[in-house]
Amino acid sequence: MRRFLTGLLWLAGLLALTACAGTPTTEPADTRALAAEIAALGPDVDPAEAARAAEIASSYALQLAAEWQVTDPPLVHNAKVLHGLRDKGLCNDWAEAMITRLRQERFETLEMHWATSPPEGFRVIHHSAVISARGAELDDGVLLDPWRGGGTLFWAPPPEDTRYDWYPRMEVRAAREAARASR
Repeated sequence: MRRFLTGLLWLAGLLALTACAGTPTTEPADTRALAAEIAALGPDVDPAEAARAAEIASSYALQLAAEWQVTDPPLVHNAKVLHGLRDKGLCNDWAEAMITRLRQERFETLEMHWATSPPEGFRVIHHSAVISARGAELDDGVLLDPWRGGGTLFWAPPPEDTRYDWYPRMEVRAAREAARASR
């Protein structure tokens, strides 16, 4: 009970510090720039598919933020989820939802990847979606991360993301399982 109350006090403090967090938005220019980035992933990428993927990624991130009642910075929202005050909104929720939604489009020239950044130092594990040209590797795609902006889509080629080191999810999982087995 004491641990729960301590967590609740910690959460209340964070909420007080972030009470002025705004509603996420994505500007049309951002969506056009994302569409151009996706279209540039390869000569076989259909520009119409790239535009549709960019629009869906941007608008779906905002839709999820509204549905999941994301009104705080990511770590505060995570605390709310972990304490049962919100149902969803952890990074893996965002990754799974984004990948599932974009795969529903059945793109012919694009494909989705689940990217994971392993825990390092004080950083916890982080998950996100990556879109690439069909048949390309994760590093040759564009990261689609709505978690870090609370619904505002962050995007960049995975190797250019200065906050996280991205790898295919199954590689990270296998390395973590091997490390646990060797203990």
